[in-house]
Amino acid sequence: MPYRTAFSQPHRRPGVVRTARAGRAALPTVLALGLTLALPACASSAPATLEPTGALAQPSASPTETLLAEGSDTHSAVGALVDGFPSTLVPVPDGAEVLVSAAAPVDGTDLVEISLNLRSAQDAAGLLDAIRGPLLAAGFTETSAATPEAGLAAQSTFSRSDGAELLVAGVLDRDGERTLTLGGQVKAGS
Repeated sequence: MPYRTAFSQPHRRPGVVRTARAGRAALPTVLALGLTLALPACASSAPATLEPTGALAQPSASPTETLLAEGSDTHSAVGALVDGFPSTLVPVPDGAEVLVSAAAPVDGTDLVEISLNLRSAQDAAGLLDAIRGPLLAAGFTETSAATPEAGLAAQSTFSRSDGAELLVAGVLDRDGERTLTLGGQVKAGS
């Protein structure tokens, strides 16, 4: 029996060894040929074209297009109070510009979901006072935030009917203008 080491393999066929050796010897040649053919296709001195062409090109927006669909939502209005907004309960402060308002019935209840966004030159405290008075007169109680959320100049919560009616108001003070955002639920006809 021939002498064997831990690295020798018994019963090798001579053709297998030659094929493996031939494959290892040819590998550098195949790689060099592949790189030689591939590199010219990747290298170019022409700038890349980044703009979509043909079917990929997108039409540009027309300046007459609107951001909101007109007349598609009867529960909100841009630049005015929507029909059904409880303006006696939440009046628009003098000199304020209504940005967006909404009033939508809450299914299965006598509540209305309302929201109001407006802009004013009035200071934050005065703007919050303007909505505070009518709400307190209507029986709401106020819980003021000791420290308003980050970015807000003033913040307050108003509730009535054991919390079934709840409104949250926040005032953002930026660049000499205040933006009031109010939202929540109140009883219909309030």
